[in-house]
Amino acid sequence: MKLSNGNEIIVRPYREEDAEEIIKLIIRNFKEVNVKDYGEEAIAVHVATHDVNWFKGMAEYAHVYVFWNGDKIVGVGSISSFWGSPTESILLTVFVLPEFHGQGIGSQIIDTLESDELFLRAERIEIPASITAVEFYRKKGYEYKNGIKELDDEQHYRLEKFRTAETV
Repeated sequence: MKLSNGNEIIVRPYREEDAEEIIKLIIRNFKEVNVKDYGEEAIAVHVATHDVNWFKGMAEYAHVYVFWNGDKIVGVGSISSFWGSPTESILLTVFVLPEFHGQGIGSQIIDTLESDELFLRAERIEIPASITAVEFYRKKGYEYKNGIKELDDEQHYRLEKFRTAETV
């Protein structure tokens, strides 16, 4: 994928040495973007719990993709089995560097995750969507879980997409 400035986005699987830069990208999103919907106190809690060890732990069970522009990571996304289910998966840690928002990288992340084997084998895919990102995911075909628009205990909207024989 090419950006409006002509630079190309390169996608590759996660490597452990990416973790620190990915955490910086996630924390910037919390502090610069999500803070508008959640407030500084809630963001401080997220920042405290989302560190390199948390990310490395998640990367042990999820398929993580890293999106590069030149020599920096501009996006990350991951998919995992939903609580070990062979027929359900969950999208996790979908983030784009704030200055790259609105350039199609988020859509490229979702498209990449939706071509992963864990998506392709699933009948149902869930995503815990932040208040900030819920409309983005709805544009990508995800709907409120069980048709219910409400925040869960983590202040996320639970969205889902079903894959049928026609979408395979």
